[in-house]
Formats: sequence, structure tokens, C-alpha cells
Amino acid sequence: MNLPLERLLLNRLAFGASPDDLGEMARLGPDGWIEAQLSPDEGDDAAMAERLAAFRLHIKYPAGDGYAALEEQRPLVCLGSDVADLWPLTDGKHPMAGQERMRPRQEVAAATLLRAIHARWQLREVLVDFWHNHFNVNAAGDHAVAAALPAYDRVIRTHALGNFREFLEAVATSPAMLIYLNNRSSRAGNANENYGRELFELHSLGRDAYLNDLYNRWRDVPGAAKGHPAGYIDQDVYEAARAFTGWTIEDGAGLGGGQSLPATGRFTYVEGWHDNYQKRVLATDFDPFQPPLADGRKVLDLVAFHPATARFICTKLCRRLVADTPSDSLVKGAVAVWTAHQRRPDQIRQVVEAIARSPEMRQGAGAKVKRPLELAASYARVSGADVTVTEGLLNELDGSGQRLFGWGPPTGHPDTMDYWLSSHVLRKRWTLVLGLSENWWGTGALVPTRRLGSGLDAGQAARLWHEDVTGVPADAAAVAAILSGVQLADGAPLPAGPAADPLHRRMMALAAMTPAFNLR
Repeated sequence: MNLPLERLLLNRLAFGASPDDLGEMARLGPDGWIEAQLSPDEGDDAAMAERLAAFRLHIKYPAGDGYAALEEQRPLVCLGSDVADLWPLTDGKHPMAGQERMRPRQEVAAATLLRAIHARWQLREVLVDFWHNHFNVNAAGDHAVAAALPAYDRVIRTHALGNFREFLEAVATSPAMLIYLNNRSSRAGNANENYGRELFELHSLGRDAYLNDLYNRWRDVPGAAKGHPAGYIDQDVYEAARAFTGWTIEDGAGLGGGQSLPATGRFTYVEGWHDNYQKRVLATDFDPFQPPLADGRKVLDLVAFHPATARFICTKLCRRLVADTPSDSLVKGAVAVWTAHQRRPDQIRQVVEAIARSPEMRQGAGAKVKRPLELAASYARVSGADVTVTEGLLNELDGSGQRLFGWGPPTGHPDTMDYWLSSHVLRKRWTLVLGLSENWWGTGALVPTRRLGSGLDAGQAARLWHEDVTGVPADAAAVAAILSGVQLADGAPLPAGPAADPLHRRMMALAAMTPAFNLR
């Protein structure tokens, strides 16, 4: 697929090409646009801030035991809240509908989609989506994770272009992660290994560095004798779990002696729950009775600076931004930048810049498939319409296979074509773009004839819509598919004026169902 460079970059480093971003790309040039995107200024997106402030999301539920029925359009009151403000949603002391307890997740999901469509700093939004998947939590089935999600989203957004070691600690101390992977209950003598295992397997070194099928003693791991093990084994996971005992949240738990933790949901460290004895992680000895948090922080240092982590994270970034199977040269280049800047505050920015400016970034269009969030956002963006987000659209996205902040396993949503191109998922993808075109969920009307003008026959309109939506000329198969979808022959006349709008909307949606739009 010979996609224009501007479209290719906006498909990979943004949530698709909007008319405004195509104009910005033409004004700054591709390199200038990338440079601007790598240094986002939160205060320089007043339109997005105003949109979020003015936004209202529907909530409705019947009366229940102890609460009245409610239906209203409510602002995003949870989005900027501290976890302590939302913790009463979890305690069960106040009767309330389940919709109220899950409202924080709904608000973060709505804001995520709004930003994907309308935010000026598109590259940051792409990376926020990447890191949310990398550090996945499931807020759909747990009121406590849902209450902690707005604060967690701010952590992800703050560190998306920052330093990975700092990012790791911010995640490790986030109530959402402490709840999701059960570290809130991990104590000396009964260490819960869930967080420790996912820290190694998913957050840092990666599964390829798991060597327990080859070695079951730490001394046998290559490099361990010199203090630089090539990978990790179960012993490292168990010892790391001990290092994170006492890392918990203020959830009202008893401390003994008639004392209890406050009930704020915030991170805290309980010294009496920590295993203070000596440990060994990644062939590194930990002396006993270290200062508070020191054991866990030492584990974070070891995994953050391990060469396997550089390879694992850089491969994932290259896969997300460029291709399902990124070239070894691209990954090696990213790893070199990662390692050279691993103590810099802008480490991730430097790596993303190296990937964004690489020859591979400018080649091989069609190497990735858009996930449903990308598909919906990119279609809304290319339409140029003032699309908003509604409860109906969020529900449809949930049913598409990409349930925002509701993916059960800690792996996060898959990021390769095979998962997203099954027959069931394809039907859901087509429903997303058709529903947006025809305003099924009240997201905003598209008025397409104002862009193409009048006097077109069906074949001309099909070709123009395909190129307008995808950025490339339509081949015969694409034209035939679009015309079949509106049941018109090539050359057939179209109605004049607004009467043609439904046909144009359907043609737009059909163009967005073609491989040229679904692939990036």
C-alpha cells in the first residue's frame, strides 16, 4: 500500500489523519510535526480542556434498596479526583447503584476516547494507550480498581514520555495496581507473588527472559556468578515478592493493638508487614533490615536496568508503532538509545523519537491493523466532524473486543493482527464505523455532501470517498465493494442536495471498512 508519508505518520504516531493534523503536517513538515508532538504542552491544548470540562456522560439506573432512581447527563466529576475522594464508592457503607461504583471507569474511558479523537498531542495519546496496555489493570469487575483508575490514568499520562525506572515505581505504588495484582495483602510469611511475577514477566524483563525451564538454581543462570544473570527464574520471583511485602494501601485494615489503617485508598507502607530478612534477587544479595521501601526499590532498580528489559520494552514499542514483527535493526537501535538514556528523565521520549525518525517508520504501510479504539477514533478524525462520546458508543467499543480498562488478564489487549481479524471482530469493526456514520449512538451527525459537492455519479462518489477516507486511490475491488454496499451501479446518478447524505454516509463507512483504512 503506497500511502502518502503524512498519512502514514498520522496513522502510526497519532490516532489517524484529521483535516487539522494534515494541515499541521503540511505547515511544519513531518520532522517538525514529530518534534512538536514529542514535547507536548498540557496548557497548550485549551480546546481539549474545554471539551472535557463541558462534556456530559449519561448515567441511569432504577431505584434500589436505599437509593432513588436517577437519570442525568453528568460531568466528568471523577476524572480529576484523588483516590481518597472516590474510596467511599468501595466501602459498602453507603447504599448505591452499581453504575455509581463503576462510574470512574466509565469517565476515564470516555475521556480516553475523546482525547484520541480531539487532542492536539496525539503521540502522547498513542503512548498513553500503549502504557495502559503494558501496565494493564482491570477496572471493569472490581469497584476498588475502578475507584483508583482516575489517579492511575494520571500516573500513566505523567510518565508516558519520561523515565522508565521512575515509571515502574509510580506504577508499583499505584493503588490500582496494588489492588489488581493483590500486593495490598502481601505480608511477611505469606508473600503474594502476583505482582512480583508480572513485574518480571510483563512489566520489565519479559517472558523470553524466564529461564526456569532450563535452570532451577540461581547460580546456574548464565552470568549469575558475575552478578549479571541473563534472565530470571522462579526463585527471583519469590524473593522479589518478599521485597514488596508491606507495600499496601490505606483500606481500613487492622494493624493490631486496636489500631487500623485509614480508609483513603492511598498507597502506604506498613513496616510490620514487611519481610525484613535477607533476600537474593537476580544474583544480588539484599542485606536484612533495610530502610523502609528499600528492598522493593532495589528490585525495581535491578529490573529497570536489566538488558532484557531494554530489549523487551523496545520490541513492544516498535511493534506498537511500526509493525507486528519489527526488524531487528529497528529494535537494536531503540535498545541502544534506551540504554544510553536509562537515567535521563526523558528516556522514553528519546526512544520514541529514535523510532519515529527511523527509516522503518516511513516504510511498510499496512504492517499493522487498527484495534477498535484506533478504528473508531481514526474514522471520527478523518470525518472532520465534531464527534462526541456517548454511553452507547462506549458500550459498542466494549463489545468490539477492546474493553477499555476492562481486559481481564494482566497482559493487556493483544497487539498483533491475528487477534483483531477474526470474523466476529470484523463484524464489530464494521458496526463501529457504520454506527458513527449514521449517528446510531448520538455521537454527532456527519454532513458529507458539504465536502464533496454535488453533481457526482455513484462511481465518482465511491472513488472520491475512498481516497478521502483512506488517503489512497481506490482499486476496482474497493469501488465494487462500496457500490455493492449502497446497491448502485458505477455511473448511476445520485440524488441532489441533502437527499444524497444517507448514501454518502454509507459510502464513507464502506470506504472505512476496506483494508486500506483498517491497516496502518
